[in-house]
Amino acid sequence: MFTPGFRLFFGFTLAAVAAAAVYGVASGSAGETEYFAVLNVETWVGVLSLGYKGGIGDHVGYVVLMGFAVLSALVALFLVAFRDADAESVGELMDDGQTPETQADLEANYWPAVAAFGAGAMIVGLATHATIFVIGLVIVGAALFEWMLAAWADRATADPEVNRNLRNRIMRPVEYPITAALGVAVLVLALSRVFLTVSQFSAVIVAGVVATVIFFIAVVFAVGPKISRSVIAGTVAVVCVGVLVAGVVTAAMGSRDFHHKAPAGDHGEPATEDGGH
Repeated sequence: MFTPGFRLFFGFTLAAVAAAAVYGVASGSAGETEYFAVLNVETWVGVLSLGYKGGIGDHVGYVVLMGFAVLSALVALFLVAFRDADAESVGELMDDGQTPETQADLEANYWPAVAAFGAGAMIVGLATHATIFVIGLVIVGAALFEWMLAAWADRATADPEVNRNLRNRIMRPVEYPITAALGVAVLVLALSRVFLTVSQFSAVIVAGVVATVIFFIAVVFAVGPKISRSVIAGTVAVVCVGVLVAGVVTAAMGSRDFHHKAPAGDHGEPATEDGGH
């Protein structure tokens, strides 16, 4: 009865309504402890009645969450009405009752999620730092371009394999060098945070261990018989995520103290302001 698309967006609707209710109560509990804020019946009545009776905390955040709930509910209704564009259901509505031809299965497209992440980074950057906003803007721009090209390639021909090869011929020469450059830059930055946090002796040990692990993995991949690409990609991803997490943690801990020796004057004595002994 209920299509998968309807269940997905109806779940978004319930989640957004619950988030709006909790946010409306929590943002309106200034000066109250969390226990008494939750038990404030008047605030809950105001939130659940859309402000008809009782009060609401932050109206902007509440309206944004409730607006998302309304949009999700509308999409869910459209999906269940059109049965997720299922060919057999559409054929039942046709005069001749014949099932129309369907398009070939499309490739999985993750760029909308990447674009949403970039949009979130832009919003955070508006409230925190301009650099984060610029990074989010670049992510959104790149994701939209990739999304547009993927949508074009999926509909270029009726053969999914031909569409995939067409898209790769255009984008792989661009994606590989850019991804490699960004990966190296992020890893170098993450390792630099680690080296600046630990002691000088520990930094040498960490550098040696990281270099040894990378060399050992490379030798195993080169000598190992017929290692699949998924295993190689998974191993590289685990190592990169580990280095990135270590860089984030050490960056939050802060750098170690650097002690600079004062410039010495003649005969090894500290120099005075006037240059005397």
